[in-house]
Amino acid sequence: MRKPTQADVARLAGVSRATVSYVLNGVVNERVLISEATQQRVLAAIEELGYEPDARAQALRSGHTKTVGLILPEIHNPHFWQTADGVEQELRASGYHLLLSSADLNPVYGDDIFKELSRHRIDGLILMSTFVLQSEKGQETLNQLLERRFPIVRIGEHQTVDCIVSNYRTAAREAMVHLLELGHRRIGLIYGVRSSRDAPEIEYPSVDMSGGLDRLLSYQNCLREAGIPVDPALIVTCGAGLEDGYRAARQLLELPVRPTALLIINDLLAIGALRAASDLGLHVPADLSVVGFDDIPMASYLTPRLTTSSKDMIRVGREAVRLLLARIRDPVRPQQRVEVQARFIVRESTGPVLT
Repeated sequence: MRKPTQADVARLAGVSRATVSYVLNGVVNERVLISEATQQRVLAAIEELGYEPDARAQALRSGHTKTVGLILPEIHNPHFWQTADGVEQELRASGYHLLLSSADLNPVYGDDIFKELSRHRIDGLILMSTFVLQSEKGQETLNQLLERRFPIVRIGEHQTVDCIVSNYRTAAREAMVHLLELGHRRIGLIYGVRSSRDAPEIEYPSVDMSGGLDRLLSYQNCLREAGIPVDPALIVTCGAGLEDGYRAARQLLELPVRPTALLIINDLLAIGALRAASDLGLHVPADLSVVGFDDIPMASYLTPRLTTSSKDMIRVGREAVRLLLARIRDPVRPQQRVEVQARFIVRESTGPVLT
């Protein structure tokens, strides 16, 4: 059987094809006056025939695809999937679809993804990747999009586009104060801010709080305020996966004088560190305190439960969509900035230094 067409719907409903098109595209009552009875007749004919509109044709006619793009920093960390979950929940509730991509924590690849995704027929774009707006190439792409008033929302601070701001600077300070009050003075930092597949010569930007700089600065400042020198040997920069966290923790815990606590910039790395501590015969928190960030779902189910911080990324994702849809409706409104506070959560993986 052939697929029913708009002409078939119009014939069954006893109306013109234009009337069917107006009903399908939701332009009745505002720009086109069509009675409620006629609208119901058209909808009944669509239901009876099982007619399905051609999404591509609808997009061409209306100029809208009902699709939004999202660029994540990378796809392996559950923290970013929480954001994607919030984005998709809010998009679905608003009748939109999600087109997802990942920059893989690589600034070069991130630039390419940003440019490629901006060429797709999408109604707007949400950027979570740290790198894509910081390079010359990324800024060039952004300027081109802004010239044509393309809707963009940044998850992270930005001076030009709408943004959702949520960083760990205050929460990281609370975490450091917590560890210092427990008597820790040798505190290691695992700073996993790049892809483990990246070439070592790639330089990483250091101006974006969402890339881990918020935690690094709070770590350094709190040590200095406590009169403790910042020891470069206690800071390990590594990749972003479980194995990277494991190796970085082994490097710190096998020092001649090991740290008594680890501040780790995300929970995924912290899970690798917990495994490393166990393999070295250390007990958490009796021998070693461990602090993560992000409060991914498994953090409260580990043994011990992980002390961490949360930005409530599902909420952040939903707020980003609300900002974007408002920008789609009103492309010329002033720049918007929404702030979501992070919170520090004490669980079982931190304890006092045993003398």
